[in-house]
Amino acid sequence: MALFNFIHWNVNPEIFSLGPLSVRWYGLMFAISFILGYNIVEKQFKHEKENLKWLDNLLMFIVIGTIVGARLGHVFFYGWDYYSQHPAEIIMVWKGGLASHGGALGIFIMLWLFSRKYTKRSVFWVIDRVVIPTALAAMFIRLGNLFNSEIYGIQTSLPWGFIFERNGETIAKHPTQLYEALAYLLTFVSMQWFYWKTNVKSKTGFLTGVFFIMVFIARFFIEFIKEDQEAFEAGMVLNMGQWLSIPFVLGGIALVVLALKRKA
Repeated sequence: MALFNFIHWNVNPEIFSLGPLSVRWYGLMFAISFILGYNIVEKQFKHEKENLKWLDNLLMFIVIGTIVGARLGHVFFYGWDYYSQHPAEIIMVWKGGLASHGGALGIFIMLWLFSRKYTKRSVFWVIDRVVIPTALAAMFIRLGNLFNSEIYGIQTSLPWGFIFERNGETIAKHPTQLYEALAYLLTFVSMQWFYWKTNVKSKTGFLTGVFFIMVFIARFFIEFIKEDQEAFEAGMVLNMGQWLSIPFVLGGIALVVLALKRKA
């Protein structure tokens, strides 16, 4: 006898509402990730005796880069046919539609601007520190996707398959949100170990490279068992998420190689 016959998932994405406003699990996961991220980077800055006055501005730059980048990534990578005809809806983030690859690009651009204005160092100095809590944030965001019953996988017969009843599903699907969340948690733990137990944080770009390799290799392979996000992906050998992951993996490998060649 099977231990359990799949998991029937019918969680309400809304925690509670106050009139026209509602508090959703996805938003809560987003908020928790930023609070924990701030505390992690603050601990790093104290350890390295860096300017703590930078932190509030750093958080603001990251929040803007994340939201704007992730939204524009979804618009241009996945939904341009629609949004080109409905441009007013581009700013309607509350309707859903965020792309992690766009978020990564948005954060990179904002941290480059932050580095020029505040640290006066290579952008990879600050990214090396930010990618550690970013991995943890990615885990929480995927948990938010689970509460929203979105971005899940194809049919499975495995006993931990989820039947997403809120979406009208009657067969079990791979809970790819949990697969990605576990991969990002492993990335976070690995990055913490590298930062606190080795001297690689003095090799600019190494931590960023490891982050890109671990996160986007996991994303690349999990995409094989994930349902297509958009209709145009049907029939593609590699879907959009996989094509977008390849440059990050290659860039990560290059960063690690260059960092190891560079003197601390």
